Amino acid sequence: MTTTVEPPAAPPTTGRGANGAFVRAALGRIGRYVFISFVIAFFALPVLWLVSAPFDRAPALRLSVPEFTLRNFEVLLDNPYALRSLGNSVIISLATMAIVLVLAALASYALSRVRIPGRDVLLYSLLLLSSIVTGTAAMVPTFVLITELKLIDTHLAVVLVMAGGLLPAAIFILKDFMDNTPKSYEESARVYGASSLQVLRHVVVPIARPGLATIAVWGVVQVWGNFLVPFILLRSPDNFPAAVVMFTFYTEGGQPNLALISAFSLLFSIPVVLLYLFVNRRYGFRFYGGIKS
Repeated sequence: MTTTVEPPAAPPTTGRGANGAFVRAALGRIGRYVFISFVIAFFALPVLWLVSAPFDRAPALRLSVPEFTLRNFEVLLDNPYALRSLGNSVIISLATMAIVLVLAALASYALSRVRIPGRDVLLYSLLLLSSIVTGTAAMVPTFVLITELKLIDTHLAVVLVMAGGLLPAAIFILKDFMDNTPKSYEESARVYGASSLQVLRHVVVPIARPGLATIAVWGVVQVWGNFLVPFILLRSPDNFPAAVVMFTFYTEGGQPNLALISAFSLLFSIPVVLLYLFVNRRYGFRFYGGIKS
């Protein structure tokens, strides 16, 4: 006959121990909620100020219930350079984005498919130099070069300088998308007589479209908010982009006109937000490229 030995029973949990565990769990949960609330408030309060201050009769550097008025926008629209500057920003940003997208797509595809000695060293050197030699450090030779080319006070000068600064990082990002595009697709297209440019246009670009969308929005944002390059290379107020015109809403003593700045900031941010929503809805943003073979 087999004898079954019963395991020793666990000691009963005392009421004090159970209550202590419940209190610790509740305090931990409350602490997480409080921390998350502070983080949300940290990011949400500036956005709420940006939305409410333009409609306040006397905005201040604090969040309050606005005394509703449209006077700020009326004064802003009377400024002859306000809306023109937004148009200039659109022109400069879209032109720079187009140049960066085309050249970065071609260069990243070539670096991904062509095996040349020192390819990776070249790529990382370009990225490293673009990070070390910033726009501020390179403005003196850039200004001299643009002057010699007789492009001072032209949008083309700003576009070329901004595109040159964005290209290394754009090539580095897009190369990952090109590397992950299955080569079998390209080989199938070549069997039917497609050239390299046709393969890039009809096979590689559609697969790498999320990467191109990411570079497009990133490039527009980098150019849209840039102040230094257009401020140095442009002379005529008619050519100023919005980031430079916003600087004129300060008095000679450095005091900001919050009514105009808040109203113009709202108009200034709308195009970029709309671009992000459009690209995200149509193409989506994914930081991985192609289709895994």
